[in-house]
Amino acid sequence: MEYEMVIGLEVHAQLLTKTKLFCGCTTPFGDPSNTHGCPVCAGLPGALPALNRSAVEMAVRTGLSLGCAINTKSIFARKHYFYPDLPKGYQISQLDIPICVAGTLPIVVDGRESSVRVNRVHMEEDAGKLVHDQDADSLFDVNRCGSPLIEIVSEPDMRSPQEAYAYLMGLKQILEYLGVCDCNMEEGSLRCDANISLRPKGESKLGTKTEIKNMNSFRNLEKALEYEAKRQEEVLRSGGHVVQQTFLWNPNENRSVPMRTKEDADDYRYFPDPDLTPLVVESAWVDKMRETLPELPSPRRRRFEGGYKITAYAADVLTGSRPLADYFERCVSSCGDAKSAANWVMTDIMRMMNDAKIESPFELKTKPERLGELIMLINNGGVSAKAAKRVLDLMESEDKEPGAVIKEQGLEQVSDTSALEGVVKSVVDAHPAEVQRYKDGDKKLSGFFMGQVMKAFKGAANPKEAMAILDRLIRG
Repeated sequence: MEYEMVIGLEVHAQLLTKTKLFCGCTTPFGDPSNTHGCPVCAGLPGALPALNRSAVEMAVRTGLSLGCAINTKSIFARKHYFYPDLPKGYQISQLDIPICVAGTLPIVVDGRESSVRVNRVHMEEDAGKLVHDQDADSLFDVNRCGSPLIEIVSEPDMRSPQEAYAYLMGLKQILEYLGVCDCNMEEGSLRCDANISLRPKGESKLGTKTEIKNMNSFRNLEKALEYEAKRQEEVLRSGGHVVQQTFLWNPNENRSVPMRTKEDADDYRYFPDPDLTPLVVESAWVDKMRETLPELPSPRRRRFEGGYKITAYAADVLTGSRPLADYFERCVSSCGDAKSAANWVMTDIMRMMNDAKIESPFELKTKPERLGELIMLINNGGVSAKAAKRVLDLMESEDKEPGAVIKEQGLEQVSDTSALEGVVKSVVDAHPAEVQRYKDGDKKLSGFFMGQVMKAFKGAANPKEAMAILDRLIRG
């Protein structure tokens, strides 16, 4: 019997608001423990929550970007569970009426396009944090308590770890394009819980699911799903039954570790929070949010392919982040050569970003207009493509315009026929054996001759002109 994976993801994204969801405490990462807390965060008697409007706006923008319907009235509920990092003994979340419902997210895996349905996007507060390595006892840090989250819950539409990876990557790109989450998985601002079950191929009924909690990297998500699918298949083939439970992923041992028996909604004893009135958003306000949405990754990829006539691969890379796509477009506006701009951005600009360990190309000294000017100089014969690589590095290190670097370094491309002909002739005269082999049909030697010419001109010779002269002199 062949089995089919059924995967659904629950993704928690911490919103980039200045303050927490229900109080005025700030939410910076990495500050000293217990420096951002108040009676509301700690759940002290008499403390009353007050909803953060910016968080609501970010949740609505996310829902609209996923094609969700926005509920004009949604309800906050108390989700009860007892754990040391949850001082109130409950978490404020949404259950029956979330703020966003019924969306979709397009994905592409191995060139095949499909879509994953999004069940809901709801708002909730984060729990605190336990610190286990500073004392004999575990210590509690209140800083994260009450930080604003949205939870994006998919339908069980994914059938492979690769589809789950593509879905999570697509969701991450949308959140970054919107500017609602920095999606730093290492810092915990983007966390993923994966639900997986197996069923016989062709069967419509879902199998018993297990959950893998708090995945903190894309690759670990794939590994964990592959491992859990194999584990469940071994259980089923041996005649056993999969138990509904929650696992943690151990990346050091590449295996899942049982955490607890999986709870159902009834176990959390949800009920509407008596301290919070229903959240009501006006349709006109939602329409205003819709008008402010940026162009999202999927339509932008299609526009780059069709409008700029670049490859699907290039469009995918360049739209991988909003700053990179913006940088590319500003470079194209400056030079008018989309294909060259795409090549330079994907190779040299991304290399420079990687070397500098930065996320945005706008942090470089080489602004897109400077790169565009360099591309125009190449196209106009002002500098050779080979010398331009050196020019670009000097532009970045010395914070200078391309024209100034070219002049200072003497890298102006030599196109003067008489100057080129003298050097090419000396190269031909110095290598009679190679000239004869070239005449006999070994055309690969053209690279050798051009290398000698370029060496003489320090890479500044016009390769097209030099090659024409070389061919003419050798043919006699």
